[in-house]
Amino acid sequence: MPGIENDWLEIYNDEFKKPYYKELFRFVGEEYSKGKVFPPSDEIFSAFNLTPLSKVKVVIIGQDPYHNDGQAHGLSFSVKPGIDIPPSLVNIYKELHDDLGCRIPNNGYLVKWAEQGVLMLNSVLTVRAHQAFSHQGHGWEEFTDAAIKGLNKQDRPIVFILWGRPAQNKKKMLDNPNHLILEAPHPSPLSAHRGFFGSKPFSKTNEFLISKGLEPIDWQIEDI
Repeated sequence: MPGIENDWLEIYNDEFKKPYYKELFRFVGEEYSKGKVFPPSDEIFSAFNLTPLSKVKVVIIGQDPYHNDGQAHGLSFSVKPGIDIPPSLVNIYKELHDDLGCRIPNNGYLVKWAEQGVLMLNSVLTVRAHQAFSHQGHGWEEFTDAAIKGLNKQDRPIVFILWGRPAQNKKKMLDNPNHLILEAPHPSPLSAHRGFFGSKPFSKTNEFLISKGLEPIDWQIEDI
């Protein structure tokens, strides 16, 4: 399991030494050795490696990776080029269009957001093929909670976008008044009509960043 290679190690050097992580490392290694697991092992920590701790402006928290072939690549809600856009991301794009007028692209590859400081973090970082939530309860939740706690301590303003109950459960770790917390139902087709549509997270995020003297996010994903 390739590691984290940037300033996130300020937080994670201690986590790597904890008993839960050693057990998690053993479990994940065993899962990859005996069957198909997503994302590919060299992309497990893509969210951290694409968005260094010092660059994080926005946090979008997902649940666990997409579990069908070729989809997951380590960023919440994002899929690789050439893969059909999943239903939740279809709804994210609809809200982005209604909120900021962004054109809906032909792909779901969100690396552009990550490279601008949007940490796209799933609560659980791996999943067995075709078995949603199959790696819950093995330590990933504690591991990703460490990221949330570390970000909460940062003095600079950060926007936390919490879609759905699992993400909103992280709110108890966020008590720094420098930050903005935006909550809405999950963009899944099962819940998006309960208040995700019309929540305007993208414009609210940019208004907050601009008010703090920070560069806003260019949310437009280009066609491939």
